[in-house]
Order: sequence, then structure tokens, then C-alpha cells
Amino acid sequence: MRSVEDQQTRVTAAAVAPRPVRVAISEAQGLLCAEEVVTERPLPGFDQAAIDGYAVRSVDVAAAGTDLRNEEDERVDLTLPVVGEVSAGSRQPIRLQPRQAVRVDTGAPLPTLADAVLPLDRTDSGRARVKVFRPVRSGDYVRKIGDDVQPGDVAVRAGTIIGAAQVGLLAAVGRDKVLVHPRPRLSVISVGGELVDTDRTPGPGQVYDVNSYALAAAARDAGADVNRVGIVSTDPKRLREVVEGQLIRSEIVVIAGAVGGGASDGVREALGELGDMEVERVAMHPGSVQGFGQLGRDEVPTFLLPANPVSALVVFEVMVRPLIRIALGRRQPMRRTVTARTVAPITSIEDRKGFLRGQLMRDEGTGEYLVQALGGAPGSSSHLLATLAEANCLVVIDPEVTEIRTGEEVKVSFLAQRG
Repeated sequence: MRSVEDQQTRVTAAAVAPRPVRVAISEAQGLLCAEEVVTERPLPGFDQAAIDGYAVRSVDVAAAGTDLRNEEDERVDLTLPVVGEVSAGSRQPIRLQPRQAVRVDTGAPLPTLADAVLPLDRTDSGRARVKVFRPVRSGDYVRKIGDDVQPGDVAVRAGTIIGAAQVGLLAAVGRDKVLVHPRPRLSVISVGGELVDTDRTPGPGQVYDVNSYALAAAARDAGADVNRVGIVSTDPKRLREVVEGQLIRSEIVVIAGAVGGGASDGVREALGELGDMEVERVAMHPGSVQGFGQLGRDEVPTFLLPANPVSALVVFEVMVRPLIRIALGRRQPMRRTVTARTVAPITSIEDRKGFLRGQLMRDEGTGEYLVQALGGAPGSSSHLLATLAEANCLVVIDPEVTEIRTGEEVKVSFLAQRG
């Protein structure tokens, strides 16, 4: 049997990332930036008020809060005339004269000569005249031009995953489009005479097509642009026509139910004219029997997965998902792994690397990871789809290990995180 690592190396060597494309920033979320986005103008583009208040010269309010006295030795308040009001978005320039104040809203352009904004809670909020209780320093509560980004700065670097903050920054610097690594197109096909779609009632010996739905969801989770073809006849001519059509429109093709069972012969016959396809045993469980090849004129990576939904999903996780992540331009295509301590014994199949469904937890006292394997004994529980739905990790067991006792450490690979 081929080792898991050898098979992964063979698969990932076939990865070809689609050419970068320019998309609207609203469509770029979750994708990898493929360019250095250099700003052409400062951000903010002008000095603006950071809060609601009064634009002032800081020197004019420096004495606020001190014991001021007039010539008759009577106490007086520091009061400034309010000579105008500026709202956010205002285009009317205002020039501030010494010992004056201008009422400003958050985001409003600062009047000429103003160097600070006096918060409302440091005043009596007067309209015609404002009484000042506490001073401000130069630059207080002001967003200076270019504080965030200067012309020539890199706003978003190549290789950055574009999230909400990056989309916001792109909009802030005036970019409506950005060059990204696009999602690889992946087609999912299910084969098997026993399959019916979810809009029909299964007859005797028939089952619902689980694989095309589950694998399509897994591919979307990995970042692919998915076409769920659904159930296709195992008639070689018909299957070949469908696969040929998908090879033209896809960077990756996944065919479930194509190894083991009665459908496998028809699949091999159908694909034989499209390229080299190897079906072999890989030293892993579940999902040891699987196929991989590069088909069609463009040598599209094509996977043959077991009919068993759990086995198909595990093979997808171990073999197909890394290929998608590489095609997306991700530097680290593998899932994050941690070490966890078992809360119950675990058994595994000798000479095969185990990828067992598990429930990962945190010990509230120590903070260490704990894990419990789900499902029954290896080799007899790979059909238990409900346990995979409960799993939040895969427990990874080395081929030479057959038993792990309670309290021993194991490596655990995260699955999709729950909200």
C-alpha cells in the first residue's frame, strides 16, 4: 500500500492555481490578495474631528479650569464665542480666528487654524457662546491627514486573506476592484445504481445520494467554487460525456462511489480514454481504496472516492482539501493540529494511518485539550454518518499504533469550527 504522505505528495504536486483575476471588492472576501495595493491618497484625506465638540486653538483654552480673575479680582469663566457649525461632509471652508470656537460633528473637516477638538463634556454645550471647563492639548481628538495611510503606503499586501477589515480599507483608499487568487472550480459527481436524489422516495435497495451534497459542502468550506452535478449513470458512454464536460469547466473533479462495488468497472472504462487513472490502496482508514489521476487535455486532477459517505468525506479531508487550499494560494494547506489527551481507550488498524472522528474539548481546570473518539470499532463503523456530524476533529493515529490508553496523548486535526 502507498503511504498517506506519498499519496498527499503525489496529489499536491498536481495543484495548479487559477490565474489571478480582478474582482469587485464586494466579491473578494475570503480570497487571497494577489497584488500589493498601494494607496494614491492619504487616509484620512483631511484633518477631521474625531468626536462631536468644538474646534478650537488649544492655546486659547489652555487656562480653562484655573482660577481666572479680572482686574477687580472677581472670578470669571473662560468663554469663547461660537462663530459657526460644521457637519460631516461639509465642503464650505471656515477659518477660525483667535479666541473663537466652531461647533463640529464627528468626521467634519477641521476649520483652518484649529488644532484640537474640545469634547462636549468639557463645556456647557453652548450655542452662541461656549463655557470651557477643561483644556485640550494640540492634536487632541483630531484625525490628522494621513494618520492612517500615507500616499505610497501598502494598504493590503499580496498574500493577505481579504476579510471584512481589508474590504473596508480597500474602499477607504478608493479601490472598487482588487486582484485576487480566485476560487478553484470543483465538480462533484455521484455514481451508483442504488442512488436516488432527495426529492424522491427510495425504493427497495435504494439510498439517498448523500455524497454529492456532503462533498459539495466540504468543498465550499475549503474555499472552492462548486458545481454539484449529482447522480450520473455508470453507463460508460454517458459517464464519459459528463466527465468530459466537467473537465472543461473545472480545476478539480471529484467522483464519489467510483471505487469498490459494482460501479467501479464502469467508471474505469469511462475514464480510460481521458487519461491515466490509478486506483490503489492507501495505508489509511477509513477510505483506503481510492483513485487519483490527471484527466483531459488540461490534466485536471480527478479523484475517485468510496461510496461510503464517511470514508468519502475523510478521503476528501486528507487528500482533496489540501489541493483546494494550494490552488487558493494558501501557504499552509493543512488543517491546524494540536496534541490532546484521550478520555477513553482508542483502537486503530495496524499498518494504516487512522483518521478517526473525535470530539475535542478543553479541560476547564488545566486548559489542556481532551479528546474522545466517536463511533465503534475501526473497520465496522465507517458508515456511521451521524458520528461524523458530531465530530469537530479527526484523531490522527500513526500506522504502527494499534491501541491508545486513557490519558495518553494523540495528535488531533481540527475540522470546521462551530459558531
